[in-house]
Amino acid sequence: MGAATMATFRAVQVNTPGKMEVVDRPLFDPPAGRVRLRVEACGICHTDSFTVDGLIPDIAFPRVPGHEVVGIIDAIGEGVSGWKIGQRVGVGFLAGHCGACSPCRRGDFVNCSKQPISGVHHDGGYAESMIAIPSGLAAIPDELGSAEAAPLLCAGLTTYNALRHSSAYPGDLVAVQGIGGLGHLGVQFAARMGFRVAAIARGTEKEPLARQLGAHHYIDTTAGDPATALEALGGAKVIVATASDSKSMSDLIGGLAPRGRMIVAGTGSSPIEVPPAHLLFGSRGIEGTLTGSAIDNEDTLAFSVLQKIRPMIETVPLEKAADGYQRMLSNKARFRMVIVMDK
Repeated sequence: MGAATMATFRAVQVNTPGKMEVVDRPLFDPPAGRVRLRVEACGICHTDSFTVDGLIPDIAFPRVPGHEVVGIIDAIGEGVSGWKIGQRVGVGFLAGHCGACSPCRRGDFVNCSKQPISGVHHDGGYAESMIAIPSGLAAIPDELGSAEAAPLLCAGLTTYNALRHSSAYPGDLVAVQGIGGLGHLGVQFAARMGFRVAAIARGTEKEPLARQLGAHHYIDTTAGDPATALEALGGAKVIVATASDSKSMSDLIGGLAPRGRMIVAGTGSSPIEVPPAHLLFGSRGIEGTLTGSAIDNEDTLAFSVLQKIRPMIETVPLEKAADGYQRMLSNKARFRMVIVMDK
């Protein structure tokens, strides 16, 4: 009799920057303090470029990308409590937290000084199986399918947290710049939270969709100065900037109301430029938002169920993950690409 064959799973790994391939990997039990997921879906996010293009200095290859992961717990390591086999859970960009650094001791888990990032510091969800940190797990509501829940764990969480932690009150004017992967969710969240929503995008083709998603106003940046358009509406209490274009963010700052804030959610490669007078006169400001903790993710999912907020997605099988990534990168996705595993 021959030796027993070790169980394996398929994964898409990056061997060197820019090169992804489908491989078979041996399936191992989770170590102490970890759980193993049978992945059902994983969103493809622009931030996956950290791994695919090797943009993080200390990243070790080969590495499996992916940080919008939904799966079923199929094994639990020693010392893990609070989770059970068969439970459907999600893992976002922030894979967990150490619980011991100064930010963690103050409850600021998002800014953990030893923050592990899913798909960067350890293998992510472009795979049929994944090892996860329990402190990074979020329970998935039954009302959400795995493929539609996946983008809510990053794109949804980022925009939801930005809005709910902002200084805006119901009835205030909130602008969402960019009607793409983040922005199409940001408009929905803002409208359901009771804000007066201005959607900002280039051209007129996205206006019908923006209004369908809940926008009360639409500003075409090719038709004139968008900051002037915001001023005509009374000025934005909050601008959630989701496009990966720092120049377009800079052009909006003059449209903030006094004490207004621009919350940066998109990652442009160039600096955001602002005349100091825009900040000084009117006490305006610019701040960033970095997704959120696992419990924030559960809040995002619960609010999405309550208000019937869903991402617009396109799905690809695991072996087409590289094609899906390129479709996302070229802005051809409408609006989030999601890898789905064979049942």
